[in-house]
Amino acid sequence: SPLTGLQALAHAWRRELACPVVGITGSTGKTSTKDILAALLEPSVRAHANRQNLNTEVGLPLSLLEAGRGTEALVLEMAMRGSGQIAELVAIAEPQVGVIVNVGPVHLELVGTVEGVAAAKAELIRDLPAGGSCVVPAGERLLADHLRGELETITFGHGGDVELLSFEAGRAEIEARGETLALDLAYDQPHNLVNTLAAVAAACALGVRPAGRVEPRFSKLRGEIVEVDGVTVINDCYNANPMSMRAALDHLVSGALAGRRIAVLGGMGELGADSDRFHHEVGERADELALDVVITVGEMALPIADGFRGETYSVGTPEEAGALLGELAGEGDRVLVKGSRSVGLERVLEATEAAVS
Repeated sequence: SPLTGLQALAHAWRRELACPVVGITGSTGKTSTKDILAALLEPSVRAHANRQNLNTEVGLPLSLLEAGRGTEALVLEMAMRGSGQIAELVAIAEPQVGVIVNVGPVHLELVGTVEGVAAAKAELIRDLPAGGSCVVPAGERLLADHLRGELETITFGHGGDVELLSFEAGRAEIEARGETLALDLAYDQPHNLVNTLAAVAAACALGVRPAGRVEPRFSKLRGEIVEVDGVTVINDCYNANPMSMRAALDHLVSGALAGRRIAVLGGMGELGADSDRFHHEVGERADELALDVVITVGEMALPIADGFRGETYSVGTPEEAGALLGELAGEGDRVLVKGSRSVGLERVLEATEAAVS
């Protein structure tokens, strides 16, 4: 088939390049971790990473084929929606380093439980070659049974081999296996600080000591900051799940702000029988954080409004949300736009810009 041919060609090119390969997966944050790792390696290694999120059984081979001759490291994001899909990507890319950023409630319609998600992600660990390195969150019990003695295991996060010591005014001090690293980060989102620890751990596995300024070229629609008529919009609408929603809401309320905090939230897909509960919990989190306004988009997101006790609006389409936002938001306000890819929330900003122009 054409797909089999594409994958075989990509596998042959990976063999021809004969360079180290890092495979990165996770329930959330894998694209940003990929972008951060590429930036960490850039000063000392000619690295090639997936463009945007070409991370599927079609996208990953295309990413491999885009790597130029002379590439010294491949940084490849790997996506899954069900069992066996990570294994398929590992067979093509043959990574020596595997990174699992986190495990959470995603794709539950297909894998059933969070334990099932962990098992599907852990195909990356299972299929690494003996002597390879796996990078996992410190203390993640869902992955404990999947670790292998013949691999080097590097943990990150609190109590891990790679841990954040301090972060102030963009300067991060990170302890990496007993050595203190100083990095000047061009971003400050708490979830991306965790992603940075995972990326530093992967760099260590490659024998690279990160240092200096880190300015990733983050993929589109992932935390993009856009100013619209005095309103700051965090356009984070590429995708969403319960973990990334919580992280985005926490970031929305971080730091001083003169105006209001507004969230435009769409549904989170593939959550199975507990979908309403997960959405309701997002609304509860928004309420705990004392957001000023929540706008939900689409039927799937309605339980978010039920969980939020403040000023709430529910609309059917991104265009309606954008027009409403144009009426509600004022100078100095900060707005988060986030939801699953299927909701199409990138159209919110377009409608808002049209409403205020």
